Amino acid sequence: MLEILYRDDWLIAIHKPSGLLVHRSPIAAHEERFAVQLLRDQIGRRVYPAHRLDRGTSGVLLFALEREVARTLAQRFESQAVDKRYLAIVRGHPPEHGIIDHALLRRLDPVEVRRGKGAGARDALPEDVEEGEDGQFTAAELETPQSDGVEGAVEPAAQAARTRFRRLAAVELPHAVDRYPTSRYALVELFPETGRRHQIRRHLKHIAHPIIGDATYGKGRHNRLFQQLFGCHRLLLACTRLALAHPVTDAALDIIAPPAEDFATVARALGWEALLASAAAQADAFGAQSPFPVLRRLDAANDPTRLSR
Repeated sequence: MLEILYRDDWLIAIHKPSGLLVHRSPIAAHEERFAVQLLRDQIGRRVYPAHRLDRGTSGVLLFALEREVARTLAQRFESQAVDKRYLAIVRGHPPEHGIIDHALLRRLDPVEVRRGKGAGARDALPEDVEEGEDGQFTAAELETPQSDGVEGAVEPAAQAARTRFRRLAAVELPHAVDRYPTSRYALVELFPETGRRHQIRRHLKHIAHPIIGDATYGKGRHNRLFQQLFGCHRLLLACTRLALAHPVTDAALDIIAPPAEDFATVARALGWEALLASAAAQADAFGAQSPFPVLRRLDAANDPTRLSR
């Protein structure tokens, strides 16, 4: 059973576990479990994903219960009217806070490569298709935007991408990795302001602090160390909060999910249990104005730790 975080007549949000695909994809043709189908079967009605999370990312995943509501939600995500908060455990000790302002090229998935698609816009792919009332509908039909870990939206060759972050905690372990006698790690809170494919993962790689457990953008030696020390075999990235205006009632909606147990187990082993509980309250001190006070924004022009391309 999927954990339901929020439900009303128009919306439903779940806590997606790491390892679960949002919908069926030819990239993982052997998989038989998908969030869309599992949730549909659990509640007995069709659901329409408002955004996407990577397979390895856990946390808040929002669905609409009606197609028109899904279109409205898509517009909210696309216009950056949704505040998104993530937690990640990364390699190294990043700055205390900053903005990663680094445009991202479109990264092709294996299906796109086989079909000879270029680095720019592409045609709809099978993984864009979800079951609809009259057979099928596409993500493009719903105008589904990209969020971190998204697959399926049409993009130009390169797009502006911005992610705000702050370091919540840091640790140094007495284990040699590469040429260093010890290894450093940090718990980081992230606020993506745009929604490009794998944005958070690629941005953290760009500043040389990749996420632990990331087989694509991370470091295999650090990933293997966490497997050995903590039995961790997942991407240590979690969407812990979505805040937006309700697409029907316009009331402020704040959906929060604490990190899943397999994430929290690693954090506890690193001495960060108290930080997980207090991170949401601490976020109130980070940033400038927002309709959702927990996520106030930094003024990029006055931020000396801004990281650019």
